[in-house]
This record gives sequence, C-alpha cells and structure tokens, in this order.
Amino acid sequence: MALDYKTIGERLKKARISKDFTQEDVAEKMDLSVAFLSRIERGTAFINLKRLDELCSILGVSKGYILDGTSNLNVSSHLDAEFFELLKNCPPEKHRTIYDIAKIIANS
Repeated sequence: MALDYKTIGERLKKARISKDFTQEDVAEKMDLSVAFLSRIERGTAFINLKRLDELCSILGVSKGYILDGTSNLNVSSHLDAEFFELLKNCPPEKHRTIYDIAKIIANS
C-alpha cells in the first residue's frame, strides 16, 4: 500500500491549524525550515517516521490518524476520550469558546 502524502499533509495542516500554530511555530519547534514544512503539508515532500512522531507529538495527534485517518487523538485516558466525544458532538462554532475556557482553567 502506497502512502498518500497529499492526504497526510492535509491532516497535518488541519491538526496544526486546530492548535492555532503557524507554520513558523511548528518549524521552529522541529528545527525545520518553513518552506520544508509547507511542502510536507502540500504532500510534495516526504517526512521520515522519526520526524513524523515528533510532529504528531507537537500537534497532539496520533500517527494512526495522520497516516490513515483511524484515530484523531492520542487517547491516553478515559477522560481524553470523553472530551473528544464532547467536542465531536458540539457545533464547530463552539469549539473556540470551549478551547478558550479550557485554556483559562489550565493556566489558573
């Protein structure tokens, strides 16, 4: 089975945007050029598994989701799964509000 790098790139971009990270933010964390990260997101450059693992960790997504769309989160606890279900069933326009509230609580 061949990997679909365009789809992988799209999933990475979607995960990055959902975390409110710019390409510059992620490139700096990974010590990559913005141009290379952009090519990864467009599917015109390939990423090795070590770098993919690092990128997934930064973005908070599983390699399974990035590679084949099977899992959207690194579910490490039952509460993580419940929170994911809550967001999945919530209208997208409320996601930002929930994120902002959670960020305030986490930083207090």
